[in-house]
Amino acid sequence: MPKNENVFSSWAAWRRRTASRLVHRGWRWVQNAGAVTAQRPGPYRFRSFGTGSRLAFPLGTVFGEQWIEIGEHCVVGEQVTLTAGMMPDLDLGPDPVLRLGNGVVLGRGSHVVASAPVVFGDNIFAGPYVYVTSDNHSYDDPHEPVGKQWPRSAPVEIGSGSWLGTGAVILPGARLGRNVVVAAGAVVRGDVPDHAVVAGAPARIVRRWDPEAGWQPPLRTPPPVPIPEGITPEQLMALAGVEDGAGTLDDLTDRADRAPDPAV
Repeated sequence: MPKNENVFSSWAAWRRRTASRLVHRGWRWVQNAGAVTAQRPGPYRFRSFGTGSRLAFPLGTVFGEQWIEIGEHCVVGEQVTLTAGMMPDLDLGPDPVLRLGNGVVLGRGSHVVASAPVVFGDNIFAGPYVYVTSDNHSYDDPHEPVGKQWPRSAPVEIGSGSWLGTGAVILPGARLGRNVVVAAGAVVRGDVPDHAVVAGAPARIVRRWDPEAGWQPPLRTPPPVPIPEGITPEQLMALAGVEDGAGTLDDLTDRADRAPDPAV
């Protein structure tokens, strides 16, 4: 009898493993098939959709896409909300309302809600769960529920090259300059100059770039050393096995130079 139990147990374990593989394989197929691209727009008809851009599946709430422009080589993560207008099926006029420049990355679970113009520049990177909106609840009438009062709206602009940390909130009327860093969890309103770092709720400037003095206050750590040009993926994989303390990046570069060319 114990022998039969082992057979049945092994059979049940095999079925569970097989089912798990099939589920994961099927989900990967669904994710790939459901992703929105210029070639495979699905049910959406965006005002423009750049080459190389991709909206991951499953999407968050998406409506008003006729007033949404997406640049080239954008990456929009899963469960990201992109909306133009207060609600679906509104006529928002002839001009775009929400624009993503080229190379914009929006992390998983982020929300971009626009009824007034919201403009992202190029090469903006946003972590997960970032919230950018042109609208905010008003509470002028003390006798009316806040959620039933007409919201205040103002345009939002995020300069090219900026980074929005996880959970950052960009409020109506915010105007961020170029290469601005928004710390995780910061709540930003108003103007932020170029090359500034803001943090806190409400956000304030904690570091700025001075053309003569550099970053003020100075950075606490040296800048990271970039990977030298000409290093192939195969060489990087070979270097990944180098033990800690085996040498500097220059040493690793020399070793990569001496490594055989995989194309030979």
